[in-house]
Amino acid sequence: MARRIDDAVFDNATLIPAAIQEAVRGRYSVTSYRSAAAVLAQRAPQELDAILRVLKAFSISASEIRMPGGNRMSATTRFGDLAHRLGGFHQEVRIEADLLVKLREGKGENAPEIDRILREDYIHNHLVDFWRGRVAFDYEWNSKDQTYDRDLYAFRSFFEAGVIDVGVIVTRELSPEFFQSLGLCLDRNGAETASTVAAKFGASTTGTHKLISRIAAGRSGGCPVLVFGILAGNITDD
Repeated sequence: MARRIDDAVFDNATLIPAAIQEAVRGRYSVTSYRSAAAVLAQRAPQELDAILRVLKAFSISASEIRMPGGNRMSATTRFGDLAHRLGGFHQEVRIEADLLVKLREGKGENAPEIDRILREDYIHNHLVDFWRGRVAFDYEWNSKDQTYDRDLYAFRSFFEAGVIDVGVIVTRELSPEFFQSLGLCLDRNGAETASTVAAKFGASTTGTHKLISRIAAGRSGGCPVLVFGILAGNITDD
């Protein structure tokens, strides 16, 4: 009997290092693709420690979710500040590269070069939110779900260029019922509006289920990806 693709490419939870599970328990879900958790722990332990420091320090208040701002709400800005200040990550890092192709006639190291071709912008302008060492790191709160395609393709570009060993995405894993429980949205002055929070976080916006389906489809190529899903346990009362 053939195995499901999810079973073949996503890691069993028991294989995720205990240090990760303990650090995020009750506040974030963890999904590891192509041994991403193990790669992060073994190849980039300092970056893993930095990410866990950021995740431990980060929380979102219910009022922030109710306020306007989309993916650039105050909590998103705060997350970026934590990643830079506590984690030592560079922000908004782009990768660009040219490809120099050489053609040689004959065998052996001393075969004469007969032509060369320069392909400019072979890798063009792919961006990640944060980068440090061997890790690229993105945060998505309330963007259109197509944003995940951009993130995963950027991870793939960084990985295939030999820049990183693993990509990490922090996004939300909150149910429609949770957003319904928050009631009405607030305006910039803190007054209730006629719009509901549930309507603001609609079916076309980001969520772990949409990200994981894209990862399973191979959108990140061979790049291992570790996903932290923000749970209700990470949302604080006002």
